[in-house]
Amino acid sequence: MSPPNVISLGRLLSVPLTVWVILQGYFVVAFGIFVAAGVSDAVDGFLAKRFGMETELGRYLDPLADKALLVAVFITLGQMGYLPVWLVILVVSRDVLIIGGVLLTYIFFDGMRPRPVLISKINTAAQIVLAAVVLGGIALEVGVAPLTKVLVYSVGATTVVSGALYLVQWARQISSLEDGA
Repeated sequence: MSPPNVISLGRLLSVPLTVWVILQGYFVVAFGIFVAAGVSDAVDGFLAKRFGMETELGRYLDPLADKALLVAVFITLGQMGYLPVWLVILVVSRDVLIIGGVLLTYIFFDGMRPRPVLISKINTAAQIVLAAVVLGGIALEVGVAPLTKVLVYSVGATTVVSGALYLVQWARQISSLEDGA
């Protein structure tokens, strides 16, 4: 297994620990793990690209580790009342929609995958910033309510728009395949 994949696997395996430390109220530790996960994501991406260590496994493992951590943190913070439940449901629903769409198109349309859309990258970045601000605010005992509110609505809006764009993209791809058949 390549070093970038080992790093991604470590990030994926850190998800249960992250949830546990949040539930135990160890927010400084949780914030540290979250920041370390972000650094490890940058490191594994750099290693894979710079040293030609990109693998098929890494193309799935890296985003899986990222999404698993984000979704787990969102669900846990939502369950504890630090994030609005509607936002957690929205974020998780969009991710389920995307994963389901990828699986269905892979099974029925010869591995066709949707192209990432810019708003989706913005959405992921906003989710990361929101989780970091909430965890960091609690850990450092700093009031971040105004910033959190702006980020909550930004994440909500970009989640809806990116989910809708993926649906449109899939519909167009499937339609073009059916027209060509």
